[in-house]
Amino acid sequence: MWDYITERHSQLLYQSYQHLSLVIQCVLLATVIAVGLAVVVHRNPRVASLAGAISAVGLTIPSFALLGLMIPLAGIGTATSVIAVTFYACLPILRNAVVGLSGVDATLIESARGMGMGAIRTLLRIELPLAWPVILAGVRVSAQMSMGIAAIAAYVLGPGLGSFIFTGLTQIGGKNALNSALVGTIGVVLLALILDAMLLLVGRLTTSRGIRA
Repeated sequence: MWDYITERHSQLLYQSYQHLSLVIQCVLLATVIAVGLAVVVHRNPRVASLAGAISAVGLTIPSFALLGLMIPLAGIGTATSVIAVTFYACLPILRNAVVGLSGVDATLIESARGMGMGAIRTLLRIELPLAWPVILAGVRVSAQMSMGIAAIAAYVLGPGLGSFIFTGLTQIGGKNALNSALVGTIGVVLLALILDAMLLLVGRLTTSRGIRA
């Protein structure tokens, strides 16, 4: 396997970069979308429950099925991969964002309003900072899940390490089939660990000491 890696180290590094870049960009986009939706729906219990139910149902949709459905609409390649990864990345973040925002003490919001803060300022200064640890937990789950979805996106010629996995699986019995599948799988696991460590650091830097305590 070491010979296989050294012979293809440039390709491995490039596709690892593509894989990590795809996941980070999709998770960032999903975070913006999911938090925006949560801000809109969290004050209405019925709509918030509906959002949670949609998130749960969405996670049951097989990724292969979604990718297959997207091919006639977006074709094969990066666009379909981005749509699929972003879709799945939104679901745990949306659920956690609704829970986090709904869990903010109403008396704190009333106190902020009593001090003259408007709705937007209260959201940015009080609600989102207090809900952030819960939201970030959803982002971490989303990032780990997205690593796997991004690998499966190689089915539609998406970028990343999934091509190594699929090449190995389609060439079972071949000379380097096992090496290809193992290198792709191990690479995805390592990238997932690296990204989770990055998110832990982000959480430490962006969460106030009072909340961390």
